[in-house]
Amino acid sequence: MAATIKDVARESGVHISTVSRALNNGYGVNPQTRELVVAVADRLQYRPNRVARGLVTGRSHSLALILSDIRNPFFAEVARGAEDAAWSSGCDLVLCNSDLNGGKQMKYVQSLVEKRVDGILMNSVAALSRAQQDELAGCGVPVVLLNRPVSSRRFSIVCADNEAGGAMAARYLLSLGHRRVAHLTGPRQHGNLTDRTRGFVRVMASAKGAEEPVILHGDFNFSGGLELARKLMERPAGITAIFAANDVMAFGVARALLDRGMRIPQDISLVGFDNIDFASVMYPPLTTIHQPKYEMGRAAVEILLRLARDKEKPTPEQRILGVELIERQSCRRLS
Repeated sequence: MAATIKDVARESGVHISTVSRALNNGYGVNPQTRELVVAVADRLQYRPNRVARGLVTGRSHSLALILSDIRNPFFAEVARGAEDAAWSSGCDLVLCNSDLNGGKQMKYVQSLVEKRVDGILMNSVAALSRAQQDELAGCGVPVVLLNRPVSSRRFSIVCADNEAGGAMAARYLLSLGHRRVAHLTGPRQHGNLTDRTRGFVRVMASAKGAEEPVILHGDFNFSGGLELARKLMERPAGITAIFAANDVMAFGVARALLDRGMRIPQDISLVGFDNIDFASVMYPPLTTIHQPKYEMGRAAVEILLRLARDKEKPTPEQRILGVELIERQSCRRLS
């Protein structure tokens, strides 16, 4: 059986409180006693019970990250940034997948609070209802929302400037001469995806000679991009470029075009969003809008730890990170 603090106290011939102070560099322990206690603890391979300690300190040194699906490379990089920041601060990070299920997402919140995590990072699968916002605000631990528009000052939020990214994609395609374009995106009213659409449509609408973009909504994954691209190709010809709401959807678009015998960019240009690693290795390499995924995860943990420390007066923080165009070979200039 694992050694306990009582075992260390008995072997050292001192009180349990003295062992605790000695191992935690506390006050009132002379150097010789501290050295003895540390040596006994090492010999017995004693490891502190963090659960018991958390009951005393009120902190578990554990954080939780609720994502839609870690198999999406975008979330993998966000999670890595969050884990590195948590590790640097002496905290563990618990990963939960909501599987795009709003009910499962909120059940995870309840379970994590019961496990006394110090805070929760949550990439909400959809717009939070008023009841859900009230539940999060009153759950007793700080919550930071990832990839949500800054619509509520009740929560701390970390996201990229999605509307600027959508506008950036539109300006780029316009600069190449594209005037008949399509935008394939996720469900309506999906927060950050809606912001990307807003920026894209706003710039296209202000461009001289540009037609109103064709906008199709569906699932924001590979299958969604594949299905929406197939629907798009059933329409009358004329679209010269597609802006996909994320890179994974763009991969689905590329597959649909390949199945149809169409070439990128000779027959149609393609722009994605996220700049995940696979975007640079597909053929042709994908032009996309880069958002700082790793930095978003780190920033969210930094905010969460501050909120955990400032329990008396936690001040929500909204942090918006910049985006940039990564130009590769999936778009061509029209003659």
